Amino acid sequence: MLKVKTLCTNPNSSFSSHPSMADLQTLRSYELRLLRCSLSNHQTLPTSQTSTISTTLQTSIETLLQSIESGQYSKSLASYSTSFLLNLNDSPSFYSDSITTSVNSFLIAENSKASVHERSFFLFLVAVSSFLAFVQSNVTGPVETLPNLFANGADKEEIEVWARNEVLSAGSDLLGKFSNLEYIVFAKLLLLKIRDHLLENDNSFVFRTISLWLARVLLVQQKLLDGHSSVLFENLKEVVPEVLDNLGDVKKVAMYWIGMEEAILSDIVSMVHLELGIIDFRYGYVDSSKLHFELAEKASRLSLSVSGAMGFRTVHQVDPKAQLRLLVDNLSSKTSISDVNGSVVGKDDHQVHEASDVLLTPRFLEHNNEGSVGLNPVQQALILAQCLLIEKNTPHDEMQRWDMAPYIEAVDSQPSSLFIIKCFCDLLRIRWEKTRGRTKERAILMMDKLVQGVYESVPKVAERICYCFGVDLPTIPSLRKEYADLLVSCGLIGEAVKTYENLELWDNVIFCYRLLEKKAASVELINTRLLERPNDPRLWCSLGDVTNNDSCYEKALQVSENKSVRAKRSLARSAYNRGEYEKSKLLWESAMGLNSMYPDGWFALGAAALKARDLEKALDAFTRAVQIDPDNGEAWNNIACLHMTKKRNKEALIAFKEALKFKRESWQMWENYSQVAVDSGNFSLALEATQKVLSLTNNKRYDVKLLDDIMLEIEGRNNDHVDSIVNSVGELELERSRETEQLTDLIGKILQQIAKSGGGGEIWGLFARWHKLKGDLLMCSEALLKHVRSYQGSELWKDKERFKKFARASLELCKVYMEIGSNNGGRREFYAAEMHLKSTIKQAALRFSETEEFKEVQGFLEKVQAVLQANSASSA
Repeated sequence: MLKVKTLCTNPNSSFSSHPSMADLQTLRSYELRLLRCSLSNHQTLPTSQTSTISTTLQTSIETLLQSIESGQYSKSLASYSTSFLLNLNDSPSFYSDSITTSVNSFLIAENSKASVHERSFFLFLVAVSSFLAFVQSNVTGPVETLPNLFANGADKEEIEVWARNEVLSAGSDLLGKFSNLEYIVFAKLLLLKIRDHLLENDNSFVFRTISLWLARVLLVQQKLLDGHSSVLFENLKEVVPEVLDNLGDVKKVAMYWIGMEEAILSDIVSMVHLELGIIDFRYGYVDSSKLHFELAEKASRLSLSVSGAMGFRTVHQVDPKAQLRLLVDNLSSKTSISDVNGSVVGKDDHQVHEASDVLLTPRFLEHNNEGSVGLNPVQQALILAQCLLIEKNTPHDEMQRWDMAPYIEAVDSQPSSLFIIKCFCDLLRIRWEKTRGRTKERAILMMDKLVQGVYESVPKVAERICYCFGVDLPTIPSLRKEYADLLVSCGLIGEAVKTYENLELWDNVIFCYRLLEKKAASVELINTRLLERPNDPRLWCSLGDVTNNDSCYEKALQVSENKSVRAKRSLARSAYNRGEYEKSKLLWESAMGLNSMYPDGWFALGAAALKARDLEKALDAFTRAVQIDPDNGEAWNNIACLHMTKKRNKEALIAFKEALKFKRESWQMWENYSQVAVDSGNFSLALEATQKVLSLTNNKRYDVKLLDDIMLEIEGRNNDHVDSIVNSVGELELERSRETEQLTDLIGKILQQIAKSGGGGEIWGLFARWHKLKGDLLMCSEALLKHVRSYQGSELWKDKERFKKFARASLELCKVYMEIGSNNGGRREFYAAEMHLKSTIKQAALRFSETEEFKEVQGFLEKVQAVLQANSASSA
């Protein structure tokens, strides 16, 4: 168990149960100082001197807070006052429980005269200090080796394995090699425990920023992972409303920190909404993210708009061209800023300038921004945040980066920017310029400089931490990976491999070795690393990918204590490829239980369930897939098809509409859509879908049964329309008549389109029925004649089914002949019908005389002959 040492307190303190107003103000002033460590590196705010908090604990808190303000995070954790939390005597599997037990003991210690608020705030400082130490090592730099977090000589490798497995329990694999993971795990455990303890005792009002710090920890942990974590997302869904309730409004913040300057309050509220907007952006909630950014702009009194102006973009450009320009109204300044674009000389490295003749910021003809008030850091961060919205809301093409350009150039043209904001601005520029031939070299130089800057000692960490949560800056391993990816795109594979190896990105290493045709070298490298680190699940998974050996994935599960979601996914895919669909389904269910925010996983689970004939599970999985990724057209299609099998036509129609937004070139999908539309009674949609199928298949694919069903519907409506005319015509009937007329015209176009491309006999039969509907009996007879001829041939008198179709078509043709003859009073059509029927009977008598169709042909021949005899008698 942990060794708990209770700090001495003043027995006369009035803060033992409920804090006095003076003590409360003191704690809140401490809390504000802690928050401002991440917002400003200006001189610290004075702390209330009227506090009655015990001298010993106040000294410990003050010392710890000063260490955090100066950026000495690891030093503060190494002090005697925190050692009671950092002694681990249990086995690694119980480290989390040991820390939680130690925190509980400290918070509810009966032999302590200090109040729970004092002790909670002390733990709060310890947690933030640990978290910021991790952020320094893995996000902002300068990178330095941190001491072991835990005392008592705990084995470093055991702690590393424990911390890694704790991070993996979020349901995603690590994005790369991170140092000192135990620092963020420890900070998260402390913050969660303090928050829960305060909520249980209805003391959450004391520290309103704890939820904000917890949200920051959860977001940084998400950045460590290679995919969205449902566990972290659920945690954030609980924490974010608390942040909004506590710090989302200037009035609430002003009531919490009484007497604080309005500018500071506005900055706090702006940053809160900015950070929450970044969280929503990370998880794909664009509308919510946009709303937070708008609230942040309102709090900072900033108004943005993009306009155009004439200017020069290259060094040697002679004539000015129209350029995008960001216009900013900064209402928080005494002087309104009309625009913030322009060329800033001497701000960037000379080598970077020489790498391209394209200016970093365009030089405009108008120079009306001299003497204007600059933008403060939160406003600059807000401008860069607009690039995130553009990234999500516009197509991923060249124009997207140009839409971002005025925002990037607006910040670049500022006379000064904080280190972290400048880094993020440079990163956005690199992502833009690496796609252009004229600026790609500059992008590589800027990326190299950006990565080097992480390891340089200047500026100090206290300056780097400022606003680091207000920009979507990647972690250092992610940044280095992005640099290596850029090198690969330029053909510099050798340099990229070194970076990938250093970051332990084995999949990327394998990819590079395959490009170099050195697959054996990648296997040898992984085996060598496994000798050094046999408990690394990522290594085992990568070895499994190279060797296609399931035992490697099983070993990864073993060393990760069954927490490696990647191993489970790989085993599930392997089982599916072997045809073991039930096993694959169970493995995918287990993997998605660890992390439900993996859209490809839900789709794969649905596919496995479909193969295993578990249709309900498949439908549920595909539904979950589109909830996470609404743009997954294949998943929408599968949902629609499953609804089709269950005759849920309404649901299927809705799903097909969604699927076709993303799969408009799939004729199979359009064909299914047309069938569902017919089953739903939406014949107009069905015909439109049929037209699309014809267009995509060059008139080769059509569904005769579907067209026949629609034709029957139209014929039935026409008969009903005749009856309604006899009786009375209402408004509803007129509308239905217009719809029927539209359907008739549409199906006619489709039949004509198919017939011109050489449609089969069934199409000519449908075309004849259409001509009859239109009242054109002559064209109807021609179409029926082609229908009859389509069945003729040597096989006709040997195939019974074919003869039946031929006989029915012949009867329809002869009926039309008789109708034409009756209308025009001629006899030619009657003789044509008689001759055709006689010929049919003569050739079919030997094989098909017992069929019903043969008898109908005989009966109709007798009727035709009777009419001819009657006509002959009358003419005589």
